[in-house]
Amino acid sequence: MNLKTTIKNIPIMAIMVILLVILFVLSFLIGRYPLSPSEVVIALFTGFFHIQTDLAPAVYAVVWDIRMPRIAAAMMVGAALSISGASFQGIFRNPLVSPDILGVSAGAGFGAALAIIMDSSSLTIQIMAFLTGLVAVSLTYFLSRSFKGNATLMMVLGGMAIGALFSAFTSCIKYVADPYSKLPEIVFWLMGSLSKVNTKSVFMIIVPILIGFSVLLMIRWRINVLSMGDEEARSLGVDTEKLRIVVILCCTLLTAAAVSISGIIGWIGLVIPHIARIFVGPDHKKLLPFSIILGAFFLLCVDDVCRTVTAVEIPLGIVTAMIGAPFFIYLLKRGYEGWT
Repeated sequence: MNLKTTIKNIPIMAIMVILLVILFVLSFLIGRYPLSPSEVVIALFTGFFHIQTDLAPAVYAVVWDIRMPRIAAAMMVGAALSISGASFQGIFRNPLVSPDILGVSAGAGFGAALAIIMDSSSLTIQIMAFLTGLVAVSLTYFLSRSFKGNATLMMVLGGMAIGALFSAFTSCIKYVADPYSKLPEIVFWLMGSLSKVNTKSVFMIIVPILIGFSVLLMIRWRINVLSMGDEEARSLGVDTEKLRIVVILCCTLLTAAAVSISGIIGWIGLVIPHIARIFVGPDHKKLLPFSIILGAFFLLCVDDVCRTVTAVEIPLGIVTAMIGAPFFIYLLKRGYEGWT
């Protein structure tokens, strides 16, 4: 029995869930305000069930108002980007596809930059980012429909064009932004951060993320069929065009929701699905659920590092790139056979 077979025989899904729960609890202990494990457990339990205790109000404030929203956001964003990347790689049959391939991240970046320069609130910035991300993908779709040729190829090329256009718009905003106040805020947002996440932010993205997760998990076996090729899928009775549109809509909803509160975080949607394939293989019935868990674990771990290593918080995009790029180079060098 080789190593690959041994790994796949381990109940890796259960192990990963346990590790995620452990990291979830440990993340409450990390931060400038020190908390003991007993304080965290008591605050979580009594706060959830609304039980009165003698615990200091400051402990409840740190656990429920500061760290809980950020931890929940990190898990949801990581999970959303990971399952979107795995789904896109399946329907486009391309291991190099990531969630921002259709321009959603560039569109969201433009919306956020526009809201920042207009001196908007954090919630308005998130709403603008979400809406412009959806607008960017809508433009990509209608642009691809206006050209003849392979629909999938036209959509990818259209996404590259729309993404470049919105990136240019964002650069224009950065050029005219106040270099002492607005420009640093725009740049920091574009590099990815969860520092401004609050309870309202989390509740704002719960619905679109739950919708995206639910639909993708329900149709994940169809993505298996679609990844075999359009002709094979049609012979099995699958409407490939409608299925592809549904997957794209779900992934766009997930990515726009994630980017709206976290900024642009690269590499998660590209690398995490490949790591997941090492453990569970290319079967999307296992790959999509495992990508959710692994993505949540990865970004929560990265966020813990970003907010504790130095006195000044490190943008998430820097750390994910430093981890993701070398690993992706390793996969390229290895010539990983599970990509397709």
